Amino acid sequence: MYPDSPGKLLFTPGPLTTSATVKEAMLRDLGSLDSDFLASVHSIRTRLLALGSYPPEDYECILMQGSGTFVVESVISSVIPRDGKLLVLVNGAYGRRIAQTARVHGIALDVLEVAENRKFTPELVAEHLASLTGITHVAVVHCETTSGILNQVEEIGVVVHGAGAVYIVDAMSSFGAVPIDMAGSHIDFLISSANKCIEGVPGFGFILASRPGLESAKGNARTLSLDLYDQWASMEANGHFRFTPPIHTILAFEQALNELDEEGGVRARGERYRQNHIALCRGMKEIGFEVYLAEEDQSFIITSFRYPSNPAFQFADFYERLWTAGFAIYPGKLSHESCFRIGTIGRITSSDVEALLDAIRLVLREMGVYWVSEKVQEAEPA
Repeated sequence: MYPDSPGKLLFTPGPLTTSATVKEAMLRDLGSLDSDFLASVHSIRTRLLALGSYPPEDYECILMQGSGTFVVESVISSVIPRDGKLLVLVNGAYGRRIAQTARVHGIALDVLEVAENRKFTPELVAEHLASLTGITHVAVVHCETTSGILNQVEEIGVVVHGAGAVYIVDAMSSFGAVPIDMAGSHIDFLISSANKCIEGVPGFGFILASRPGLESAKGNARTLSLDLYDQWASMEANGHFRFTPPIHTILAFEQALNELDEEGGVRARGERYRQNHIALCRGMKEIGFEVYLAEEDQSFIITSFRYPSNPAFQFADFYERLWTAGFAIYPGKLSHESCFRIGTIGRITSSDVEALLDAIRLVLREMGVYWVSEKVQEAEPA
């Protein structure tokens, strides 16, 4: 295991805790046209395709500056033609953000929204598509970190393909830890970011695109800097980003890919995260917290917990005390439930989770929050 550098442990969906060696990779200055940097860009594009056995004759990898939202906007604003129509499947804030992006760009839009604790079934999607006309593209978030739910992108993809639509999957928080079969799922555009499960730092995202889908995007872009096709064409022609690249972030990401390989790849990393999640849920339930989602719908990426009913619990105080103790968790983002979230991805292990749980017990005791769960007797003051 690569060493952590000093600082808070981030139990968030990203940015997240990174190894000291990933950070150290940024301590090097290169120009955007230096041969070493261009070699790194080419290597990353090739290695990202190799992660999922996405054949380079069928798929392309494009890197794009900016946060995950920038990269999603690049796809939405670039691949849908002026006469196209997008269906967005929404069960959380990030699905709603995709729909908002489409509205900003004047893209014809339909939204199918379900509750934030409900995942989409292929039957529901098929029924909705059958009721519509003119849908050319369908977008869904794989792991909707609003709640931590994992949508069935493979099964939905079969339905979307059957309807003759282009399929866009936001795999921001799942790629690199959850295997995704692009071909079997009929995914045309798969989107993720440097600072998620591959454990890099923020600054760019990437798109894995089917070659036909990418080629059909030529001339569709509604922006200059986020033009996906032109970004790909530039990288193919000379290896360059069209505009100033995030050089240090790229160098960190290349090291992060090395560490992913050394850990054993996507499945091995996913297993570490799964063990983190198991330890977290077991400990939180023992303390007395309730998990928001049903177990069968829950990812191992991030987990939402309901606020306890005890009036002594105030999330802002809870958060600040944990922060002072060296642990960063995440506020809730649900529309209708009072929850907070704890991520289990990044350069953390189950021993780090146990340390967080110890800190949570101490903080609750300091706050005077006591309650009885089915498994734990009421805590006594220290």
